Amino acid sequence: MRFDLVLGGSRSGKSDFAERLAGRAGEKVTYIATAPALDEEMAERVRRHREIRPLAWSTVEEPLRVAGLIRAAAPGRVFLLDCVGAWVTNMLLDENFPAPSGPDGRKEEAILAEVRRLLAALEESGCRLIAVTNEVGWGLVPEYPLGRAFRDVAGRVNQLLASAAGNVYLCVAGLTIELKALACHQTGGIIS
Repeated sequence: MRFDLVLGGSRSGKSDFAERLAGRAGEKVTYIATAPALDEEMAERVRRHREIRPLAWSTVEEPLRVAGLIRAAAPGRVFLLDCVGAWVTNMLLDENFPAPSGPDGRKEEAILAEVRRLLAALEESGCRLIAVTNEVGWGLVPEYPLGRAFRDVAGRVNQLLASAAGNVYLCVAGLTIELKALACHQTGGIIS
């Protein structure tokens, strides 16, 4: 499986780095945009991002069913998924997503199952994926239950993705390091 994970905080340079990786990976890149443009400010962000992407790249807006896009693709295709945090948010907030939300963790289990479907689709398709995600565990504990639920599931999703990725890059203040090269020991998705 050819899979790179790029993570960092807001405005850390992670999307720029991921776009450079994708540009070096091939000409036919499909950019999977997961953040819906629900207001004017977000619509403007989407417009600006589209303007700076290479013309040869295609863009697909898919807030939920990312695995299906990859499963249906021809081998060798390069996908840039930006961003996993928005994708997790979409699944967490979507009332029609497979499991109802609640304190019993069923929603989190459904989100993790969808991430596993994405990884299986990537393995089956022969495509390459570069995924951008937010590192959300370094900030304050969110004040509200939904914020805490997002932080918890996003952290678990990031661990699952990082364990499957060939390369895991961390971007901080525009600087990037490859984490797996620095990891001391990794077993079953848990670093010890």
